[in-house]
Amino acid sequence: MAQQLRGNDLRQLGFPEGRAIGLALAQLQRKHLKKLSHTEQLGLLQTLLNNPNEYLTDLDWSHTAAALLPPPSRHIALAERKSYAVFGPEYIEQGAIHQMETAMKLPVTVAGALMPDAHHGYGLPIGGVLATDNAVIPYAVGVDIGCRMALSVYALPPKHLEQRLQEMRKILLDNTKFGNRDVFRYGQKLDHAVLERDEFLSIPFLRNKQETAAAQIGTSGGGNHFVEFGVVDITDPQNELGVPVGQYLGLLSHSGSRGLGASVANHYTKLAKDVCQLPAEAQHLAWLSLDTEAGQEYWAAMNLAGDYASACHHQIHQRIAKALGERPLAKVENHHNFAWKERLADGRNVVVHRKGATPAGAGVLGIIPGSMTAPGFIVRGRGEAASLASASHGAGRAMSRTRAKQELGEAEVRQYLTDAGVSLIGGGVDEAPQAYKDIFAVMRSQQQLVDVLGTFTPRIVRMEGAST
Repeated sequence: MAQQLRGNDLRQLGFPEGRAIGLALAQLQRKHLKKLSHTEQLGLLQTLLNNPNEYLTDLDWSHTAAALLPPPSRHIALAERKSYAVFGPEYIEQGAIHQMETAMKLPVTVAGALMPDAHHGYGLPIGGVLATDNAVIPYAVGVDIGCRMALSVYALPPKHLEQRLQEMRKILLDNTKFGNRDVFRYGQKLDHAVLERDEFLSIPFLRNKQETAAAQIGTSGGGNHFVEFGVVDITDPQNELGVPVGQYLGLLSHSGSRGLGASVANHYTKLAKDVCQLPAEAQHLAWLSLDTEAGQEYWAAMNLAGDYASACHHQIHQRIAKALGERPLAKVENHHNFAWKERLADGRNVVVHRKGATPAGAGVLGIIPGSMTAPGFIVRGRGEAASLASASHGAGRAMSRTRAKQELGEAEVRQYLTDAGVSLIGGGVDEAPQAYKDIFAVMRSQQQLVDVLGTFTPRIVRMEGAST
């Protein structure tokens, strides 16, 4: 084991007084770095000191490198607020409006829009859409990167759910896993090509994330994530699904990129805050330029997390299709909590962040869920320029989780579900239907954004929590 370096050793190398010395000494206490010899440690620190920019995305040294860079002469000033469209303003809380107003003052902001399901979040409000100039904002993408909806439509009648209720509940129990404590009954772990992606090796931060990603593949997170059986009602005879008008058995899932996406979001947000120092009210909107190595790394990691989230859904639907002994007639999948490179109607190339907002480009299909007792909607985007070709990603919360727990009782929620004919496995009062906005009002607020092809009404819902 190397002789422990001290602050004076780093000062002799040329380290400036301040945070960098403490951060560097703390890093050297990590197990794999303590194995280096005294000379090797000094050599590593000298290289870091000489070229801090090259270490800004290094797993071990990113924060030390940021501390070595010259501090900005002042905070990046906010600009005059740009105008933006708001859909369903009467349903949006003031906190979300305030967050959107701040986002529209960023110097990199080009355009924005707020969806009718919007509510307060970190950085950009949930339901916020923000277009920027060659910059990506990790917290405007969100923590659960690539969170998505996936729907399978089966050639089985809705009465299948009533006639085989216990069998269908067991299929959900046996073939889904939520959170970190739930376990599969029969160890149904599947492999997937996404786990072999080069990004796990080429991006330093991701090198120790592959094992966790492999352990969580094909599972769902907690909170508002679910897998549910329900009734699909196709109402548009011109639908692109190729499914005739009528009612069918459907499977709908909602989940994201699990621990992989959360770790990517948090790591690159901290890095963005180090290099992009904004006023306090805007600090969660720190960005990374796509001209930088850090920006390119985040972009690659974000896309990997999005593909991983999609793989999780595909495995869930694959297992359940096998258990049903059926192949789906059609599938629809869309995601939010992501950033896309797009071109605005005026020809400008931008990065569009959709945090809790559904892509709704012309002809793009998606699902906008309601609640456990309210239908979701299968939609076709209309490509509305004012909304940056976006729509809501659900009904949106009317109550915070804390307020729902304070105001709603378990017996009350169970009776509400029983009256609606919904069978719930797991879940909690914080996800009660009463905690959500009226999905019909939300849909009325965005008639110019999407066309409705049909609905999905939940009947058996599986969420994180107890098995009964």
